[in-house]
Amino acid sequence: MESIIRDINLAESGERKIEWVKRNCDLLRMLEEEFSKTKPFAGKKVALSVHLEAKTAYLCKVLKAGGAEMYVTGSNPLSTQDDVAAALVKAGLNVYAWYNATEEEYNAHIRKVLEVGPNVIIDDGGDLVHMMHTEFVDLIPNVIGGCEETTTGIIRLEAMNKKGELKFPMVRVNNADCKHLFDNRYGTGQSVWDGINRTTNLIVAGYGWCGKGVAMRAKGLGAKVIVTEINPVRAIEAIMDGFEVMPMNEAAKLGDFFVTVTGCDKVIDAEDFAVMKDGAILCNAGHFDCEIDMAGLRKIAVEAKEMRNNIMGYKLPTGQWLCVIAEGRLVNLAAGDGHPAEIMDMSFAIQALSAKYLVENQDKLTEKLIDVPAEVDQDVAARKLAFMGKKIDVLTEEQVAYLNASL
Repeated sequence: MESIIRDINLAESGERKIEWVKRNCDLLRMLEEEFSKTKPFAGKKVALSVHLEAKTAYLCKVLKAGGAEMYVTGSNPLSTQDDVAAALVKAGLNVYAWYNATEEEYNAHIRKVLEVGPNVIIDDGGDLVHMMHTEFVDLIPNVIGGCEETTTGIIRLEAMNKKGELKFPMVRVNNADCKHLFDNRYGTGQSVWDGINRTTNLIVAGYGWCGKGVAMRAKGLGAKVIVTEINPVRAIEAIMDGFEVMPMNEAAKLGDFFVTVTGCDKVIDAEDFAVMKDGAILCNAGHFDCEIDMAGLRKIAVEAKEMRNNIMGYKLPTGQWLCVIAEGRLVNLAAGDGHPAEIMDMSFAIQALSAKYLVENQDKLTEKLIDVPAEVDQDVAARKLAFMGKKIDVLTEEQVAYLNASL
């Protein structure tokens, strides 16, 4: 089945990006070497939908080294990098994605990776799993299981599982310590500001691990940070971390810059737009483009124009202009290059090993939602620490006995 990409002639640029990532991903490099020998995915078709940039591309090549027949698409129309897609096709992978795909094209690309009847699904946001359950039900018996990368995707999976609709096991990769403690906090914290700073010279909606990272970086850059939350425990955390906390309808009057990081819908809506300052800048670091109510904003705007590359301005009936970066899509990937390679090295090592775990344990899995096994999490952390040239203490036998003693 022929790949669908923008231009194969862009491959050389993509290859350089992937090679740079490879040099900075010790864990994935080690797994590539291991998988090349053991071939844990031999004879298996893997469908993958993750933000299609160089770090994702290297994960794809690692899985291919393990014997997987790879079918790859993006998970956001504005985060696909056409040169990286071309490089993967040149390397022999099947790719169906291009930058700035329409909704119709985006869904067609997802269908392409599913119609082959995948055995393993690697998802980022839940679009593959959702379409598999709605349009490709007849192919579900082929699926051993899958891995979900994001908080948003896990929310969708848990809703499906609660209704009894989830038909195959899914590993909650996002819940692994080596994923959310580093990728969500430090990766998102860094890459959101990389994306913002590339586009222009703050209120943080949501104080989960991603929100914590964004707020921490903003504070370090000298911003006065206000946090909005719905969870009282996280609100107290934000206060203890030195931030102001208030509802969005109050914060909307004060903010110069807004970042949504919640995984929820309409976190900033028409009531909030109406009271914002002229020139307020809005962006979203959640997976979908619904956290800022873009449909509502477009509906009430009396004028819209591009203020500069990747920033759209919307004039309200009351006269003020609001500026939105990257159409309200994931700012760190739609306006930047995503997380640092060293951070994604850990997340994608967890992805690769979770996929391997599914294949090796397919006859033993009884639950539909599975946490990353603790031994996988600890193994990734131990290997990463070794690559960082650091050592830690090891429990003595006496200490192990003490900790295991019943009280």
